[in-house]
Amino acid sequence: MIAIVVSGVAALGCGGGGGGGNSGGTATSHGSAAGQPLDTSAFAPGACVAFAPTKGDRHETVFLDAGHGGIDPGGVGTTESGKTIYEADETLPVELDAMALLRAKGFRIVVSRTRSSTVVRLRSGDDSGGILTLQGSHDDVVARDVCANDAGARALVGIYFDAGPSTQNAGSLTAYDAARPFSAANLTLATLVQRDVLDDMNAQGWGIPNDGVLPDTALGSYVGDPSSGGIAGEAAAYDHLLLLGPAAAGYFATPSDMPGAVIEPLYLTDPFEGSIANTTHGQTVIARGIASAVEQFLIPTHDGAAQHAKSG
Repeated sequence: MIAIVVSGVAALGCGGGGGGGNSGGTATSHGSAAGQPLDTSAFAPGACVAFAPTKGDRHETVFLDAGHGGIDPGGVGTTESGKTIYEADETLPVELDAMALLRAKGFRIVVSRTRSSTVVRLRSGDDSGGILTLQGSHDDVVARDVCANDAGARALVGIYFDAGPSTQNAGSLTAYDAARPFSAANLTLATLVQRDVLDDMNAQGWGIPNDGVLPDTALGSYVGDPSSGGIAGEAAAYDHLLLLGPAAAGYFATPSDMPGAVIEPLYLTDPFEGSIANTTHGQTVIARGIASAVEQFLIPTHDGAAQHAKSG
């Protein structure tokens, strides 16, 4: 779920509360054991990890972000069987699946996390009683941008899930930032991600609604009381997703340096869509669409998508 002070889609993230989430160690089924942490002093164990290509080498790096993690479970939903599910648990396998597919295509992949953890190495003030504070949520998303920049990534894709006030809320949307110098490349990437993920999902007969490709302004959910000032007020005034948006004096100094998009392919609060998000098959289908879109964006094609990427 997208949130402006984040715990979720990017400042993407969701401010959803609740416990849950897996507490396991590093996920290794996707080859994560071979990864190289970029900076163990700045990031949590298992976070901001680089993986070399497994076949060929295109000399291009892609950053993939699994939304939320650790003490931030993200949005909360329910499957058709009544199982409670958490956003952080569903974004991670999608990220790792997409990583494996792109590594096999010759890309170096840097992921925000490889386990159930925050990305930032938590400091004093980032959590309170085992829950991320507003400052901690902010710092955790900012750490994802820093990781992407440190990686030298040519493209960024944030992977989150949506949550709504009703079980009738449904559909896939992809966000991009229109205020950046590379906004045209942002839109190109977001359009490819939305199209390919939605096409792959609906090829399964799922009938997921197309909620569109949207600018990130006004997409986030506010966490805390903006009238109280401080970071809550700054977040409310920012009106972008931290993962994608520009710098803001006194609030955000390290924006991403590359074209990016954030996809929320399903609503966890719709039991039908939540059930898809909670299956290995559903996660693989979403990852396949993301990998296809990234490949088209970075590799020269007849539609000139890669030219947008390079110019961005």
